Amino acid sequence: MRYIRLTLALLVVMCLSFAGRAQDVIYSPYDKFDFRNGEYDVVGMTGGYLYNYRNTPEGAVLDAFDDSMNKAATIILDFFPTKIYQTRFISYADRIIILYQALESNKVVQYAALLDEKGRLKGKPIELAKVKTGIFGAMKNYYYSAVSEDKKKIFIYSLNDKGNGVEMEGRWLDDSLKVTKRSKASFNPNEILTKGEVNIANDGTVYMASYTVTGAQNNADKFWILSLKEGDNKFVANEMNLDKKYAANGYMKIDNLNKRVYFGGFYTTHKNGNFDGVIFATLGMTSGTFDNMKFIPFDDQLTAAASIRHRNHPFDNYMVMQLIVKNDGGFVLISESTYITTRSTYTPAMGYYSSFYTPYNTTMIREYHYNDIMALSYNKDGVREWNSFVAKEQYSQEDGGAFASYLLLNSGGSLAFLFNDFNSTRSRIQLATLDPDGKTEVTGFSPEGNNSPDWLPRAGKQVASRVLIIPCLRKKQICFAKVVF
Repeated sequence: MRYIRLTLALLVVMCLSFAGRAQDVIYSPYDKFDFRNGEYDVVGMTGGYLYNYRNTPEGAVLDAFDDSMNKAATIILDFFPTKIYQTRFISYADRIIILYQALESNKVVQYAALLDEKGRLKGKPIELAKVKTGIFGAMKNYYYSAVSEDKKKIFIYSLNDKGNGVEMEGRWLDDSLKVTKRSKASFNPNEILTKGEVNIANDGTVYMASYTVTGAQNNADKFWILSLKEGDNKFVANEMNLDKKYAANGYMKIDNLNKRVYFGGFYTTHKNGNFDGVIFATLGMTSGTFDNMKFIPFDDQLTAAASIRHRNHPFDNYMVMQLIVKNDGGFVLISESTYITTRSTYTPAMGYYSSFYTPYNTTMIREYHYNDIMALSYNKDGVREWNSFVAKEQYSQEDGGAFASYLLLNSGGSLAFLFNDFNSTRSRIQLATLDPDGKTEVTGFSPEGNNSPDWLPRAGKQVASRVLIIPCLRKKQICFAKVVF
């Protein structure tokens, strides 16, 4: 759920332009859909139309909608093999790229297809890679993708354990699906390595977070950002000096304009300890060195604010979701409290959205918790300017948290969080905004029409500066809501 690109903006000019004004909501017509065996996605704007994706046992299609969310066309994706998964769409003004994997006999095949502005297939899909599965079939993700900010570079890759290290095999594609370079590189620190997120810069350089873990909490005691230039067969290992501290829940962001890679996360001073503060680091793309490294401890005022709702270890379940870097060198770290628990079917507890799935097919039930959002603002010297907490409570079972988390709207000067606030008995849509001093304003959001479907903000997408598209479910039907701020 991190597909929204956040631009570098002056947070000090944020204003409450969202608060106090009505939001226009337009629903698309309903289509037949079963949440338990269907797939959906917001593709984006192409050729003046909004495209959304549906895949059901009857087949895979793209639906094209006009500005009023009237369906203008349905394009059947009849070139899809029978069994596909890991589908990703990249939308441009005049075309759409589809990346997808197919299970064919005992092989997983990675494909790419190019569609024109009307959703029509241009040429045949391209086979990029394939691998044999085990005797039990496809049991994991075999291929991954990364797309540059300008969408002109696409990287398709596989990651495999090699000794205690990692081996990456990848292909670079341009925005017309021409394979420009191939590469095979490995990194082995002679310790068991954990693979983190992978990003690609506009110049084609790939950056991958890698680290070794220790203790019961699996915090990182060593951390690298590995870089791989387009077509090279050797990683450059850029090690972050943790200064005898332990890193956790890191997030990496590429700044193509200033040629930097930013890292934000939390740290603890003990391998099994609670979070003690924030890490902020800057890696120079040209120099390959960390020229700005800060360990900023949580101060008493922040700890007191976080403890209002969670007294014991108030920071430990937070996961960094976004990192916004300000032009003055300061930054805002946005994180969310999230964790998974398990429950025996002999001690049942129902969730508000349990009607969309069957949580009692196994002896143990996974429970997904997505709670408060925390935003922390620091200046260039690492001094905290403000903190803000958006209170929410989200609980569901065996659905991967599909109805949970939030969708962030970034207009370049304002931020707003749209989310379902729910527990086991009730749900409501909320909109939270921040002012320049971090003051939070939360307002109820009650869109009318289409018989009040259940929204899935986490799966939504920002398609224009003030426009969100959000999938919605009602029984065994799907529609999409267009929200204009």
